[in-house]
Amino acid sequence: MALKVKVSLIGALDMLKFKNLAKTRREAIEKLQPKELPKSYVTNEKAEFMHPRRQDVRIKAMRSNGPDAVTVTLESLDGKALAPFRAGQYISISVDADASTTTRSYSLCGSPARSWKGEYDITVKRVEDDGFISKFIQDKWKPGMEISISAPQGHLYYEPLRDEKKVLALAGGSGITPFVGMAYAIRDGYEDFDLTILYGSRTEKDILYRAELDEISAACDKVHVVHVLSDEEKEGFEHGFLSAELIKKYAAGAPYTVFMCGPQAMYNFLDGVVEQLGLDRKHVRRELFGMIKDPWNQPGYPEGAHAKTYLARVTIHDKEYTIPVSSSEPLLTAFDRAGLCTPSRCRSGECGWCRSRLISGEVFIPEKTDGRREADKEFGYIHPCSTFPLSDVVVEVPGQYQHK
Repeated sequence: MALKVKVSLIGALDMLKFKNLAKTRREAIEKLQPKELPKSYVTNEKAEFMHPRRQDVRIKAMRSNGPDAVTVTLESLDGKALAPFRAGQYISISVDADASTTTRSYSLCGSPARSWKGEYDITVKRVEDDGFISKFIQDKWKPGMEISISAPQGHLYYEPLRDEKKVLALAGGSGITPFVGMAYAIRDGYEDFDLTILYGSRTEKDILYRAELDEISAACDKVHVVHVLSDEEKEGFEHGFLSAELIKKYAAGAPYTVFMCGPQAMYNFLDGVVEQLGLDRKHVRRELFGMIKDPWNQPGYPEGAHAKTYLARVTIHDKEYTIPVSSSEPLLTAFDRAGLCTPSRCRSGECGWCRSRLISGEVFIPEKTDGRREADKEFGYIHPCSTFPLSDVVVEVPGQYQHK
């Protein structure tokens, strides 16, 4: 039995239109006048602005900010906006020092509103024992100098889909800087959450950004600052360390997220403290460790491997270098010392910018700073900033990206 299908007049017209669609399009194309394709597209231009590989800036001003710390204001060369950032992120700065080029990461400690005016603020604390870059910046940088920086990076920022409305920020020393940025962001309406900063310092005179934090907390009822002094007992200050009891006291029974930023020793201490709090993993956020300075104290470090010297054969594109390396410092430090100018950003094992291939040799990678993907672990890729040699090694390193 044949199937009969009724087609309405409108349906017939639709079918005719579809049948002639190719002819109609061809005729429309033939009527068009040829013109050049655009040299750039708006989408690409916006992506380049939001996530540039490199930004060239000028030092606008430098000012003292507490003992041994200097706040540096950077400005764009053309007066236009710099890449926007989330309060709590950092930038990586390229530093030419002692005949070698290296990078260091510093938290953006100004309001996100400043980026639209073409300005960033960072704070550099002088470290006498092993911080030759911090000393170089404080001694050699001057207003008017031009430097190169990365786009804003990092994950220590408030995310309402993940974090509780109340954030307890645990800071030590110069680790206050990302939380200063958050305080400004809340005051200026860029962020909306309740921020309580528990700021640990040795003494009252060691406090950084005290005037700014007092001013912000006085103007904004969502920002609270509690100073905790370890070496002094004074009225108006908490005394001791950032303990679980202290955190619970200022959480005041409300659900909360913990943010942490400070030196490695502080993280080592707070690991046990946070465990006592029983928080979900997503509610504990920390800034980067920086390079591990005592690999011999990390779990899994081989006994007797400390302070041994080896050779590394490093291939960068078609060039090969042989340099000395130590089991007591990351490979990236040895690269810097040899003036190899290899890619790096966070220097904490997280971002993957220095990702390289280990061709041969034995290495130690602390679990705390092993930010590699599982596939990289399987196929022999390492992050030199968090990798310590335990033998002679052969490493293939990607060349430094040159922008412009």
